[in-house]
Amino acid sequence: MSSITACAVPAGTLLDAHRLGGSYTDCFVTEIAQAVSHAQYVEAFYTTALFKTERLILSLVLLKPSTDRQARELALGQRDSFAAWQVEKRDEDQLILAAGRTRSWLMVAPAPTPGVMATRLYFGSAIVPARGARAGSNPLGSGFSALLGFHQLYSRGLLHAARTRLERGR
Repeated sequence: MSSITACAVPAGTLLDAHRLGGSYTDCFVTEIAQAVSHAQYVEAFYTTALFKTERLILSLVLLKPSTDRQARELALGQRDSFAAWQVEKRDEDQLILAAGRTRSWLMVAPAPTPGVMATRLYFGSAIVPARGARAGSNPLGSGFSALLGFHQLYSRGLLHAARTRLERGR
């Protein structure tokens, strides 16, 4: 599985708790033909050139600068905030970060093919309904709904960039 594919949010994950709570969720997955720790994945994800562009924007617009060192500390569990995000919850193979109503989730899992050393890399998002939102209403709001196509394309790009960075060993 070298491509990035959309998939159902895996049951029992930190992101699944948001799905079950009525949030919008999406999930993308890819495989890499090597063993990858969660810390390696998180660091690679947040230090790609593509994500560094987002970090620059956050630094300029929200005055929330971040560094590669901070990304590494986040990956190693030595920090609970990074740029605009706060750690909502983590365990040994997954992490979910919160910024306002948005959540970003990263998880690693062994690939299910017996005898093959590979790791599945997951990336997903959640948009939590606004407080006081009516049950069954659109949790996204019109602004995010308009950007949903871009968000999904960008999510695929981020996951692809992280996988490529890990494959190159940087």
